[in-house]
Amino acid sequence: MILVTGATGFVGAEILRRASARGWRVRGLSRRPERAEELGRLPHVELFRGDVGDPDDLDEALEGVKAVIHLVGIIVATRDQSFERAHVVGTKTLLEATARSGVRRYVHMSALGVEGGRGLSEYYRTKWAAEEAVRASDVEATVFRPSIIFGPGDDFVNQLARVIRLSPVVPLPGGGITRFQPIWVGDVAECFLQAACMGSTPERIYEVGGPQIVSLREIVIQLADAMGRRRKTVAVPIGPLRVGAAIAERVLPRSPLTRDQLAMLARDNTADPESVARLLHDFEIEHAGLRDKMPGWLIARSAR
Repeated sequence: MILVTGATGFVGAEILRRASARGWRVRGLSRRPERAEELGRLPHVELFRGDVGDPDDLDEALEGVKAVIHLVGIIVATRDQSFERAHVVGTKTLLEATARSGVRRYVHMSALGVEGGRGLSEYYRTKWAAEEAVRASDVEATVFRPSIIFGPGDDFVNQLARVIRLSPVVPLPGGGITRFQPIWVGDVAECFLQAACMGSTPERIYEVGGPQIVSLREIVIQLADAMGRRRKTVAVPIGPLRVGAAIAERVLPRSPLTRDQLAMLARDNTADPESVARLLHDFEIEHAGLRDKMPGWLIARSAR
């Protein structure tokens, strides 16, 4: 039995679907499992209502479990959920519960750029603190640090696609020069599932990036081409966006763009080539790029 936290999220749902297809027993932990009833109907999948910040929930969820996949994370803090609580408190509480239950295998979702960016944003700072907690624990842990993850239901590429679909002009923060290494959600799911079934991995930390490095502007161009849309782009200075984001954070329950996100958008998000080479050696994945997968899902979505 594998326990997956954040199981009804973008990556978690893909992991549950793939585990089910293989006949693997998996228990998905979620605060609101009713929002993903279709996942609970999958063979060999059990959805469990619980919070990673609640030790009692975790003790019950970990019964009979052999490995833990920890995916819980937020990209935008809200009044109900801070980065500190989601990333640091949740990870520490889960690690303590894992130790109590005797589970030795633990696979952790971090983020690419976390080490160098930990002084730039709360997201990176708390993701780094969560990694530090993993390193300080006694569990046999593997940490994955993916670049932006794309696929049906992602919050980044699909948001860009919505802008392309609705607007003749696409604004690019800072001119769209920031570089990314997008990774297919299926490849990320495979890394986590395969690692969970290993007693250990050759490396404790893997940077996870796709086969191509592309700028934000290039991503927009690729998406527009795949969707059959001709779109102009316009550079938007970061300064005014930061002021607007600060105002939105004060008055809205959830700002559409935060200062934390802008800080991360100003920094390249690409993987160390040697780490990616080790990833490809140690795990069997497609290593698919944006252009490889867009015909299968994005074009169909653009017609809606």
